Amino acid sequence: METIRYENGYPGGPANGYGSEFPNPFLTEHIVLRNRDYPDIGQIDEYMRRGGYEVARKALTTMQPSAIIDEVKKSGLRGRGGAGFPTGVKWGFIPKDITPKYLVCNADESEPGTFNNHEVIDFNPHQMIEGMIMSGFAVGATTGYIYIRGEYAYGARNLERAIREAYDKGFLGQKLWGTDFDFDLYVHRGAGAYICGEETALLESLEGKIGQPRLKPPFPAVAGLYAKPTVVNNVETLANVPMIIERGADWFRSYGTEKSPGTKAISISGHVKRPGNFEIPLGITMRQFIYELADGIRDGHELKFLIPGGASANWLINTPEHLDLPLTWDDLAAKGTMLGSGAVVVLDDSTCVVAASMKVDEFFKHESCGKCTPCREGTHFLVKVWERIEHGKGRASDIPLLNDLGKEMLGKCFCPLGESAVSPVASALKYFADEIRQHIELGRCPLGASHPMPHVAAAEGSAYTGAAMPPAR
Repeated sequence: METIRYENGYPGGPANGYGSEFPNPFLTEHIVLRNRDYPDIGQIDEYMRRGGYEVARKALTTMQPSAIIDEVKKSGLRGRGGAGFPTGVKWGFIPKDITPKYLVCNADESEPGTFNNHEVIDFNPHQMIEGMIMSGFAVGATTGYIYIRGEYAYGARNLERAIREAYDKGFLGQKLWGTDFDFDLYVHRGAGAYICGEETALLESLEGKIGQPRLKPPFPAVAGLYAKPTVVNNVETLANVPMIIERGADWFRSYGTEKSPGTKAISISGHVKRPGNFEIPLGITMRQFIYELADGIRDGHELKFLIPGGASANWLINTPEHLDLPLTWDDLAAKGTMLGSGAVVVLDDSTCVVAASMKVDEFFKHESCGKCTPCREGTHFLVKVWERIEHGKGRASDIPLLNDLGKEMLGKCFCPLGESAVSPVASALKYFADEIRQHIELGRCPLGASHPMPHVAAAEGSAYTGAAMPPAR
């Protein structure tokens, strides 16, 4: 198997290994990104030497499934995939009298700027697999699937390697640790569609159909994979489970805030000096995250705006009100944005707002599945208007037109993807309308000469798409 140079929190990163050269001042130990503390923990022998799979053994042989669900409920663990829904509550929705049941790990991670799950997949897969065993036992699922984007070849092969190791040790398969519980686990590689990160589109794809979202309700907990009860959790959520069961809900709650307990792995990219993945206790401020962990904005520039939770999140700007926001689901929601997938993209004062907005909307246009008209057509028209302004052919009527297009899409799309395309429009018009107006009047970017479109790339085996930002000027 090939190796990927993976330093400073992302593949191909600069040779300044975060974790040794740059200790995390906010944590004494990593919970999810444990490879920072134990570099070989991705190998099963090292993982077992650190107590790995012993928690699952004790849970399956000494605990009732309901006790595991109760402990996860008490921990307050919220889903790390974006919505932040309480995990234990979600598990409690699974009906007991219907079989079979399924557990699905959403490892599709494909939003620009989001690459935090990949560090777990590449370097600590056994903690996630152990979490899946315990989660499957808790909800009564005997089959689990890990759905991963097809392009992430290294991650998929690494997961398959780890699953084989777990089977060889008897941690997967039939009658685990002498109990009556069977659990089989499979990796399923998708064909590369952002919409397949949405849980019902993921299930459609897993069933071999076109990856398009389903109408809810019914929710997957009632009618999911093959119309059977299904839990869909993401990588980081499942990787938290072994530590919660081992050390207890109170220990987990010693990190974070009352309503957002625990830690969160967050990716940061863009115009910061130290991009990468960082695990933080929930509740530190955006300012602390950007300036203390990511080492601030590159020299000679100032922060202009940031996208706090993946491309679908509304922007924040360079004000104390926004920079001093605690990084929690509720605090960000109160400001009209979200923690989302845990991806912060930072843009400095060299950034053209028109180019940035167009770039984000090009992504959503490309990834629209075409199921509903507001998304399919709306994303197309948004990009057309942005392109017109960017290429010096904008009209004064384009600003109210962008506003109208956004209003026609909000609340009318089949799933959140289409409405996510409105986020850059609403944010740009709210904070930078004058700059857009100048762009139209001058027939060019007011910040400087015309520029080539930025290149968007994802390395093989990596979710790192940090190049998805406007060019520096």
